[in-house]
Amino acid sequence: MNHFFKCLGLSAACAINVASANESDVNLIVSKANHVAFYQGVDGRAESRMLITDGGGNKQVRQFTILRKDRNEPDDADQDFLVLFSRPADVRNTMFRVIKHIGGSDDRWLYLPGLDLVKRISSGDKRTSFVGSHFFYEDISGRSLSADKHELLAGTEQHYVVKNTPLDPASVEFAFYTVWIDKGNWMPVKTEYTDSAGKVYRRIEALQIKDIDGFATATKMKASDLRSGGSTLTEMRYIHYGIGLPDDIFSERSLRNPPQQWFKRK
Repeated sequence: MNHFFKCLGLSAACAINVASANESDVNLIVSKANHVAFYQGVDGRAESRMLITDGGGNKQVRQFTILRKDRNEPDDADQDFLVLFSRPADVRNTMFRVIKHIGGSDDRWLYLPGLDLVKRISSGDKRTSFVGSHFFYEDISGRSLSADKHELLAGTEQHYVVKNTPLDPASVEFAFYTVWIDKGNWMPVKTEYTDSAGKVYRRIEALQIKDIDGFATATKMKASDLRSGGSTLTEMRYIHYGIGLPDDIFSERSLRNPPQQWFKRK
């Protein structure tokens, strides 16, 4: 996404004063980039349109509205999400609730309106597809910084380039991933995943950046599967930060009765 949910991580925003980073302190760099990618504002709302294209060129569309609120502001930690689907027709009014736990497995619930059923779903692997797209749950809600060893590579005039190697290699499908971070606003603009054979097989890019509510925001993101040739293009619209979402809307009750006053466009 900021990668939101990078608006949840399908957008990235800079809510901190940008200063020159000490290039020897890679942990400072990745911490600021993580804040920019996943913790813009205290809460937010966005509408997302995903165009999913498989390796054969077949296309499908997903549209949904996302509400997000930080649980431990100003700390970059757990978050609440509500997602209301509007397209395609067979998933219209389906609701998805997530409690993101930065140090462990997320809690997830799904409401199926056709069955009037609230179902708790397995948190499973965060590195699985989000709603059938080429984005993973972890792309949307973020990866724990403590899960990887971070190494600052030779950068460019515009970007810090950071290599991230998992401390538990058996828990993920990649050998390492590399992130390009904009030196001007700390935004992660490209991430490439490399397999054990040394080949880049997956890429996430921020294709369009806009200033929204004073935050630099990635309004267009692309996730590409370089093996299959498939990709997902995500466009975020009607984005607002700091809207004052109440804590009590992030509940099981909201799955059956979505808080429409917060999902509607202002």
